[in-house]
Amino acid sequence: MRISKFLGSLAAFALAGNLVLADPTRVLVQSTTSTENSGLYAYLLPLFEAETGLRVDVVSVGTGQAIKNARNGDADVLLVHAKAAEEAFVAEGYGVERFDLMYNDFVLVGPASDPDALRAVDSLPEVLDVIAKSGRPFFSRGDDSGTHKKERSLWAGAGVDVEAEAGQWYRETGAGMGATLRIAVESEGYTLTDRATWIAFAGKDQHEILFAGDASLFNQYGIIAVNPERHPHVNADGAQSFIDWMLSQEGQTLIGAYQRDGQQLFFPNGTETAGTH
Repeated sequence: MRISKFLGSLAAFALAGNLVLADPTRVLVQSTTSTENSGLYAYLLPLFEAETGLRVDVVSVGTGQAIKNARNGDADVLLVHAKAAEEAFVAEGYGVERFDLMYNDFVLVGPASDPDALRAVDSLPEVLDVIAKSGRPFFSRGDDSGTHKKERSLWAGAGVDVEAEAGQWYRETGAGMGATLRIAVESEGYTLTDRATWIAFAGKDQHEILFAGDASLFNQYGIIAVNPERHPHVNADGAQSFIDWMLSQEGQTLIGAYQRDGQQLFFPNGTETAGTH
């Protein structure tokens, strides 16, 4: 009998924890770090909250962790940038539907002196090959983020086995983009970053973008409501309101208007899907 009472209390406690997410005035967003670090949420969310009366709380982590958290039901909305993983999230029943939201690109940054003459190299696979042969450190986030997933796919496409070089010139920080950028700058090394985070990053020192513009560096962001059939405690109505607003003409215009240092950070491309859900 005592065990039954304990289990009943435990179940009630777990339910109470889930009810925090069910607050109809709150939307919990699991998000990639670039949207937070760039200042986009600080710009957008007060406008959304003033219009709707909903409060948005953002958990800013790497894409892999954000997806894991959402799988566990610790989210109403998922906003990340790893399309294959996002599509798997929906296909496995954790998300309702995925929509393109906005895009930018990834860039390779390194010492402004360009010690390995990367600016003169024509293709990204060649750039990565030069880095691998140079021995100059390349810093990977190593955190299963969208940026990490992209970076690893680029090395594979270039035919470079970074696993074999781990701890030598290829070094994983296990940290977010901002921390990884700081380490790369301090070590006069290379790293791959999304352009928005780079523009907003205050510690560039003598580092610059050395390679950009390759089609493989395209960086698409997606937005997904967590499936209430899988996690009944989520705020499905609030999630839909947030997604509708982000995909609306107003939301898309605001995303496109956001700038840092006179530069546009994100390019909206969700209006084509805005009316399909």
